[in-house]
Amino acid sequence: MVEKRTFSEAHNALVEQAHRLLPGGSVGNVYDDTILQRGAGSHVWDVSGNEYIDYLLGSGPMLCGHAHPRVIDAVREQVGRGTTFFATHELAVTLAQEIVDAVPCAEQVRFTSTGTEATLFAMRTARAARRRDRILKFEGGFHGMNDYALMSTFASGTVELPAPEPDSAGLPGCIADQVLVAPFNDVEGMTAIIERHHDELGGVIIEPLQRVVNPEPGFLEALRQVTARFGVPLIFDEIVTGFRLAYGGAQEYYGVVPDLCTIGKVLAGGFPLAAVAGREELLRSFNPVAREDGRYMPQYGTLNGNPVAAAAGLTTLEILREPGTYDRLFATGEQLMAGVQSAFDAAGIVVQIVGAPPVFDVFFTDQPISSYRDTLTNDKAMVTRFNRQLLDRGIFRPDSKFYVSIMHSAEDVARTIDVFAAAAKAL
Repeated sequence: MVEKRTFSEAHNALVEQAHRLLPGGSVGNVYDDTILQRGAGSHVWDVSGNEYIDYLLGSGPMLCGHAHPRVIDAVREQVGRGTTFFATHELAVTLAQEIVDAVPCAEQVRFTSTGTEATLFAMRTARAARRRDRILKFEGGFHGMNDYALMSTFASGTVELPAPEPDSAGLPGCIADQVLVAPFNDVEGMTAIIERHHDELGGVIIEPLQRVVNPEPGFLEALRQVTARFGVPLIFDEIVTGFRLAYGGAQEYYGVVPDLCTIGKVLAGGFPLAAVAGREELLRSFNPVAREDGRYMPQYGTLNGNPVAAAAGLTTLEILREPGTYDRLFATGEQLMAGVQSAFDAAGIVVQIVGAPPVFDVFFTDQPISSYRDTLTNDKAMVTRFNRQLLDRGIFRPDSKFYVSIMHSAEDVARTIDVFAAAAKAL
């Protein structure tokens, strides 16, 4: 690890080429001109040879670290047997069984390739069952890049709810009419909207841990109660929290069970695979027999349940089931959260450390964070400066969130806390 990263001529040439060929010089996620070359365990290296302790972790999938030897062995073995079939195969069935055994709401599973697909099909499943069109989501909730999800994720905070704000150009204007938006962690506000609109709702979708904002005690329970009262399917988007907050995900961690959920990221250990899981009567819409009552939803996908991804997923879950895994994960996260808080306290800078030990973030504000609108008080200029301090000192966290892996070592934690202190002092 070095105190100040440097860049080679080859790196600079690649950056220039990237900006010629890729919009913004990026694959669409990170726009800071770091070009990575490889990863191993909890570390990544860029093309100039700069080494970083990685807290991006591919935006979360690499809970077991990069290039875990057991995962790589499983993938190599499956590649020799076939890379895709477009047909049901043994590993897909076995992985579905693992999901059903782990996830409280899961009775059946339908695989997709991405989280965006999974949330799209979860919402479609709910609408098919209810025969209603509108979806209720929560302000600031992220559910991928499908049209229905791109409402009020990056809201201004000035619109009166439940009206949505489109997040993207190119969305059909009619989509906004089909989405209602409720305030996160506001039992009274959320309940009033559902009570008023329940007969229009096909379903409700929520991140149980919204980005990093924790649900306040009783909030998820109240949501489960009001949706059950009106027979509105409740979807937990667990693309991030699935197999991260606990082996059974947020449902296990918070003790609240939805009707449907989406899982991804950790599920396939860095390979393209996600899933919709839930009650059999709801997932029946994926079964061609549902043509009988007009509820059939075709869902073709070239890589649905891809065998290479399934092999990686099965091995990843096997690693996570080892005794003590989650205790270590949480202990590492708790040390990091305490370390960043201590660093900023020593520097006299007020921050809020928000989230759960496996995934958290730092907000530069004196406002406690319990809703999306609270996050708008974050000093974005300070965030940018903080991230630059981290990158220059060998901590890879280009934008937001600290994802913690089971591979982050005591040395990684100690080094990171030292960098937190140096960055806070510099700020």
